[in-house]
Amino acid sequence: METMPQQRALRRLRLDLQRHGLYRTLYLLMIKVINKFALFRILRGMYLHHVNQAYLACPAGYTCGFLSEPQLRRYAMDPRNELDGDFLDEALAKGDRCYAILKDGCLAAYSWYSLQPTRIHPPQLLLEFDTRYVYMYKGMTRAEHRGLRLYPIGINRALQWYQRCGKAGLVAYVESHNLDSLKSCLRLGYRIFGSIYVLHLLGRYLLLNTRGCRREGFRLKEIPSCPDALGANEA
Repeated sequence: METMPQQRALRRLRLDLQRHGLYRTLYLLMIKVINKFALFRILRGMYLHHVNQAYLACPAGYTCGFLSEPQLRRYAMDPRNELDGDFLDEALAKGDRCYAILKDGCLAAYSWYSLQPTRIHPPQLLLEFDTRYVYMYKGMTRAEHRGLRLYPIGINRALQWYQRCGKAGLVAYVESHNLDSLKSCLRLGYRIFGSIYVLHLLGRYLLLNTRGCRREGFRLKEIPSCPDALGANEA
């Protein structure tokens, strides 16, 4: 008799086969198996150069713009917004900005933007990128506001603003096994320029950048994991 976890795993497998096909589903399983023994990630580096005019208008009843620190601190009090205090302290200290879409004063969707090297997960890794670009990360849409294309609207409006400030575009990454996010970003207009391979084995990180990432200055480096060390590294 199958247990509940086994039933959930089988349902997930059937869903992956329906949505992604056999080859991609086998790829997902391979990544999961490897990560049972060692941390292994493949990051697809991508950039967005062109504003999509179809995703610039803010939906009726919503407002769009960058949030101030007091606003962010207030929204962080609601755990559903996925903005904890430690994250805000680090992001705001390095000048990162949050572009958000609000509904009746409540947070509906947001994405973060940085001009500085940024810590990713695991926190011992720091992402560096070409200063022509703005790094986009940590996007979220509240469940009750999904289906209105708030995510692409926020990104396109932020891209338009940064390009007016002289930036070439946005740069981001998606993990290779996150097939739904990859599809979403490609539909939005992102283009993949390379990959970073990450392997943590025997207490050490092995990092490999493909030629496209090296060309774009998109790379990871290992740093101490405490926030104070990150600040010193940036200075």
